[in-house]
Amino acid sequence: MYISETHLRVRYGETDQMGYVYYGNYASYFEVARVESLRQLGMTYKELEEMGVMMPVLENKSKYLSPALYDDNLKIVTTIREKPGVRIRFEYEIYNEAGKKLHQGETLLVFVNKTTGRPCKPPKAFDKVLEPFFQ
Repeated sequence: MYISETHLRVRYGETDQMGYVYYGNYASYFEVARVESLRQLGMTYKELEEMGVMMPVLENKSKYLSPALYDDNLKIVTTIREKPGVRIRFEYEIYNEAGKKLHQGETLLVFVNKTTGRPCKPPKAFDKVLEPFFQ
């Protein structure tokens, strides 16, 4: 299992009239956390693309527990519980500075060969950086 943490401050433009983070922004927060999770692992999304692989999202799930507010410094914990095959699932928990869990969600992505547009296995280099977490 691989776990990473990303911190993100809520910007004013991400909130609605009630001062809550607008629900659609959580998908963007997931993306920030996912990209940073890969970077912390030692491989960037850009490098995966350079290896000829894209990762489109197949599913995006969100569960709203409590609102995040303007200027909150959020901690996003990203978890990969299972070694990826053709698909990779990311789970997210979002906490405020007081440690209160505000949101949980997940995304399911598929590895796609950029040339053929067909699903594929992740690059061997990606498997290698993940290997220590799934022994």
